[in-house]
Amino acid sequence: MEVLERSVNSNDWITVVFLLSLLCLVFAKSMFEGRFLSFIILPFNNKYIFLYNKKGRLLHGFHLVQSLFLLLNLGLFLLLAFPAFPEAPPVSNAALLLLTIGGLLAFFLVKVGLQLLVGLLFDIESLTAGLIYKKMTYLNYSSLVMFGANLILAYVFPASKPVVFISLFLILLINLIGWAGILKIHQKLISSYFFYFILYLCALEMAPFLIIAYLLKD
Repeated sequence: MEVLERSVNSNDWITVVFLLSLLCLVFAKSMFEGRFLSFIILPFNNKYIFLYNKKGRLLHGFHLVQSLFLLLNLGLFLLLAFPAFPEAPPVSNAALLLLTIGGLLAFFLVKVGLQLLVGLLFDIESLTAGLIYKKMTYLNYSSLVMFGANLILAYVFPASKPVVFISLFLILLINLIGWAGILKIHQKLISSYFFYFILYLCALEMAPFLIIAYLLKD
């Protein structure tokens, strides 16, 4: 009898990511209940931003836990969304997920580090830290959409284009709401330093993504 080698693809690593994500949410809810309840209604009421936009906000435990939740689900969303396009090869595996999360972490650390450095050079550290905190808070919130999309893409409708595009629309919408709030809060300051604001957008917000898009295209 000839022995045949069978290749079995296990998705246990995806389940591990979901368990870690749920642990992040449970920890955040149990340890920082007040923050968590305010955070959940963030797009409809920005009370969270005004209540917790204080010194040390970027290193607060709740913010760090939500950032970990973001890294886990953004990394997984990128891998699960990629096969939704016919020309894309299957890329989902645990090693690639770890590599993706590591790349995202490095990207965010460099980006935030550069922004804080600019704030230090122009003596606007507090303002810069506040802007970073507000942007990251809305990005962290959009990871809840990623979590839901990941569940659907992993277990219900794998490689579904509608799920991917609807999720991307919601993620973009949440972050646009965040940017609209930032512009409203700082409209007087922006109008006074409009040129520097445009320079900031081009150099520190848009340029990193354009560079990544160029590298991926090659």
